[in-house]
Amino acid sequence: MRLAWLLVAALVSVSAHAQKIGPSDIGGVVTGPKGPEAGVWVIAETTDLATKYAKIVVTDDKGRYLIPELPKAGYSVWVRGYGLVDSPKVQAAPGKALNLTAVPAPNDAAAAQYYPAIYWYSMLEIPPASEFGGHTKIPKERTQVDWLKQVKNIGCIGCHQLGQAATRTIEPSLGKFESSEQAWVRRIQSGQSGEQMTMQLAGNFGGAPYKYYGEWTDRIAKGELPFAKPQRPQGVERNVVITSWEWSTEKRYLHDLIASDRRNPTVNAYGPLYGSPEYSTDNMPILDPKSNKVTFFGRAMRRA
Repeated sequence: MRLAWLLVAALVSVSAHAQKIGPSDIGGVVTGPKGPEAGVWVIAETTDLATKYAKIVVTDDKGRYLIPELPKAGYSVWVRGYGLVDSPKVQAAPGKALNLTAVPAPNDAAAAQYYPAIYWYSMLEIPPASEFGGHTKIPKERTQVDWLKQVKNIGCIGCHQLGQAATRTIEPSLGKFESSEQAWVRRIQSGQSGEQMTMQLAGNFGGAPYKYYGEWTDRIAKGELPFAKPQRPQGVERNVVITSWEWSTEKRYLHDLIASDRRNPTVNAYGPLYGSPEYSTDNMPILDPKSNKVTFFGRAMRRA
């Protein structure tokens, strides 16, 4: 099962204070073979707290970074960015300067492993208009617009990060199959929502999507790469600070969380965050973002 992470973004001016390292900060300069590396991420991660914790910032034009307001702990710090591979992790503690060296990707294939999932998912072929109308597997009442909504908007993509490594490949542990199409038939049946997912693809679309997903993973397995390359963060994008907590368990997944009211986001400021584990467990995780502690609330189940 995938691990569940909570991401919280805040806007701060990183570059303006990059050289003023306080007692709870880690900061420095990231350089590469050609000099300062602008628009790359610096990640500080620790398991010393009650739950796994990480904070991520972006370097400015001069390669400077500042990771602010870190809880007291020992951290592994490294550089990640488009055009790079992860740099070796360096041990550090808050209150000290730490200069880092970026590692260029040796080739396009290595660089692409760090692309956003959507860059890989955009390689999925869409049936041409000629495939619709009732003379193929696709039911007559389904249109190309229906297909696009299913694969791009309100269907699979609403719950899954399609295109990340786990979905763009077929793991051997899934089993042995005559084709990738058959592997996808089996994959979609997995988990507590397998019946619902199968109904989406096999029921609503006559099973036709399995072919396209199978061809997609086959092309990737043969070495095909995304046709576009992402740009590094620019401008105010570099001001984003992300804090993450690993607040579920390795065998349970989280589907959603609630922290506030989108109509009034000041509600429950810095208060506990509540996770929705869907069908994976009866225990609801609750994260205190100030103490970095996780507790669980056992939800009583009753027969319908």
